[in-house]
Formats: sequence, structure tokens, C-alpha cells
Amino acid sequence: MNPYQQKKRWKYLLLTFAVVIAIGSLVYTRYLVKNIARSERTRAQVWAMTMRQLLNSDDDDFFNYVIAVRDSLTVPAIITDEKGEIILSRGLDTSKVYTKLEAEYKKKKYDPSYFKEELAYMKEQHAPIKFKVLGDDNYVYYKDSPLLTQLRLFPYVQLTVIAIFLLTAYTAFSSSRKSEQDQVWVGLAKETAHQLGTPISSLIAWIELMKEKFNAEDDVLIAEMENDVKRLEIVADRFSKIGSKSVLEEHGVYAVVKDFVDYFKVRVSKNISFELTGNPHLKAGLNIPLFDWVIENILKNAVNAIEGKGSIKVEISGNKVKNQIFIDITDTGKGIPRSKFDTVFQPGYTTRKRGWGLGLSLTKRIVENYHNGQIFVKDSEVGKGTTFRIVLKNTRNDNKTKTR
Repeated sequence: MNPYQQKKRWKYLLLTFAVVIAIGSLVYTRYLVKNIARSERTRAQVWAMTMRQLLNSDDDDFFNYVIAVRDSLTVPAIITDEKGEIILSRGLDTSKVYTKLEAEYKKKKYDPSYFKEELAYMKEQHAPIKFKVLGDDNYVYYKDSPLLTQLRLFPYVQLTVIAIFLLTAYTAFSSSRKSEQDQVWVGLAKETAHQLGTPISSLIAWIELMKEKFNAEDDVLIAEMENDVKRLEIVADRFSKIGSKSVLEEHGVYAVVKDFVDYFKVRVSKNISFELTGNPHLKAGLNIPLFDWVIENILKNAVNAIEGKGSIKVEISGNKVKNQIFIDITDTGKGIPRSKFDTVFQPGYTTRKRGWGLGLSLTKRIVENYHNGQIFVKDSEVGKGTTFRIVLKNTRNDNKTKTR
């Protein structure tokens, strides 16, 4: 199992575990809410019974007992008659009343709309409790107590706080881990560049000796060997630049890409054809050794995706409105599923048995971190091919720029 698949599996396991915890918390809270709601229903029924006894009884001793029972119940409630007119309320705003007479007598605010709104809300929450007073039907409406309301909301608040904490912790941990990985990669890259220096210098010397000994200044094979050694020098230079501050110089994008494509196409199968088109006047800030690495990685992926005969097309164009340069590299390979458009840039992701899955990850880092650009899969269809797009800032904005 490659690192990407292992990382993906761990993510799914942790997500499943989090979902189980969330469901467990919600189920248990729902259980508590259900029991408390049943208890509050019972208390509302007891209150209705006490009010019935209070209104129907003339016994003063029993009257005091009923008052004590009634006052021990704190569920917000309203009693109405058959016509729906409010007779009595309990557990609501004590600074307001629903009759003008009581407002004048007790100097409280007359606000019948408040009680009507509360009554409508109670009707939505619970079925009424019916009881008779002197032969007339009366109804007790009630709503959940503040404690029960808070308990209903508690699991969502709890899960939100936990999610924020975990997200913050995960972000901090990932950032720290990424920083450590970057330091390891930088150290490894610079050490690789240092180790390559000695054999490359020796190879250059051996090639010069071969030229002198065999009088082969114009020999094609030796010239190609020399090109490959120069390419090794560029590779070593690339590794030495990893982790260093990028120095960008203005270059013609078309010329830089053409130089590398010309070098690359003679080193792959003759069954793969190359086509380079575009505007030769577009310029961007480039670090050529690193940018060549970007083109090389994409072209290598394109070659590996083509089975048998195929073609690779590189098109360079500009957007004057956004002052950008587009480099589209299209192959006729096996394509990429849409669900993998972002995944292909993840470290460790590869479809090859012996691949490390680092090429496109490094490519994305070089384009975004060193050239302040973008790279993404513009389009792909399984069995037909893929188009990668690189976006750079255009440093020359003139009338020669080809718009797209």
C-alpha cells in the first residue's frame, strides 16, 4: 500500500470514528430529552389537575395545599377557555399582562401580543391538556422549560466546539509536520546536489579527454553525451535551489519551453509526436532550471500515460484581461478520472507500480511557491487524454499578446 492510500484509509477511519461519536452523543442526548419531556408533560398534567381542583373546590385547607403544589411546578404554561381566550399563565414574563385591568391595577405592561405569540408557540410544541371547570372545557398549553431547551441544543454546541478544536489541532499538527517534512526534503535535496557534483565534474573531464584522444569534436554521439552531462548539471542545480529563495528573471516563455521540448523529444519513443504552438512574445519571471523541471515532469507523465502511439501538444497563449500566460500540455494518453483531478498532485499518489508519486507534487510546489503561478488539470477524459494548464503572470503586456 503506497503512502497516499494509507493516509486516505486513516482519514476514513478517523472520520468514521468521529461520526460514531457524534451519533452516540446525539442518541444519548435524545434519550435524556425524551425522558425529561415526559417528566415535564406529567408536571403539566399535575398543574392542570391542581388548577381544576383550585377552581372547583371551596375547602380552604385543600386550597392552600393545591396552591403549594401549583407553585412547585415551573413549566411555562397558559390556560385558555373553549374560545381560546387566555385565562391564566404560568412561568412567562412577569412584567407583562394580557388584560388592561390587571395592567392598571398592578402597574405592569399590557402586552397581549406577547401572550398570543407564546400560546401559538406552545400549540406547535405540545398537544393541550383538557380539563373541566364548572362544566366548561379548559385547556392547558405548555412549552419546554429553559433547561430542556438548552439540553436539546447542547449536543450541537458540544459537537461544534469539539469540531473547531479538532480542526485547529489538526491544522497546527499538519503545519508542524509539513514544516518538518520540508526541512527533511531541503536537506536531502542539497545533499544530493553535493554528492552529484564530483561524478559530474569527472564525466565532463572524461568527455574532453575522449574528444582530444579520438579527435571527435564533431561526433554526434559524444555531443549527445555532453548534452546529457549538462542535463545532470542542471538537475544538480535544481536540487541545490530547493529551499532557497527563488530568483526569477524575465524570459520568453515560448523559447524556454521550446528548448526543453527539443531536448526531450529525441529521448522518447518515435511513436510519440510533439507539437509546440503559441505566442513567442509572451514573457514571464522564470527560474529556468526549476521551470524546466516542471515541464519535464508533466511531459514524462504524458509519455507514461500514452500506450503505444500518441501525441503531445504544448500550446502557449495569453489573457490580456487578467495579464496571465497559459501553458496547456495535452496528451492522448489514458486520461484521469474527474475525481482524481486534485489527488494527482498529492505526495505519494501514483498509478505506476514503481513510482514514488512525487513528480507532480514537486511540480505544483515549484509553480506555486517559486513562480507564484498555478497548475491544475484543465480537462481529462478516460481513454482519450489529459490537459494540464500552467498559469503564470505575464510581465509583458502588449498588443502582440494572443487573447484566449
